[in-house]
Amino acid sequence: MTRLNLVLLLAVLASALYLVRTQYESRRLVTELDRAASEAHRLEVEHERLQVEKRAQATPLRVEKLAKEQLQMRGASPAITQYVKPNEVSAAGPPQGAKAPSGGSAAASAASVGATSP
Repeated sequence: MTRLNLVLLLAVLASALYLVRTQYESRRLVTELDRAASEAHRLEVEHERLQVEKRAQATPLRVEKLAKEQLQMRGASPAITQYVKPNEVSAAGPPQGAKAPSGGSAAASAASVGATSP
């Protein structure tokens, strides 16, 4: 009978130790899950903030301001716009100071503009 009691006592102790280990592991996993959920929330908030910042950086007014200030660009106006007629492109070639297109003839560049060569 004492032998049976000893075996049962060992079984109860093993079961108790296993239960404590399982509870500890469960608490550790819940804590890890909470940390992951907080990190996911933090990343989501940061992503939204970056999206708002990206939209703010790409506003047309800001792009125009940067183009004028940093790139010294200016707006197109009729006074500085040069209009090219299709028959002038094929006959006269490239405008003065412009480079000829690489790898093609004047007729090929005129055809790409939409003009037909005579």
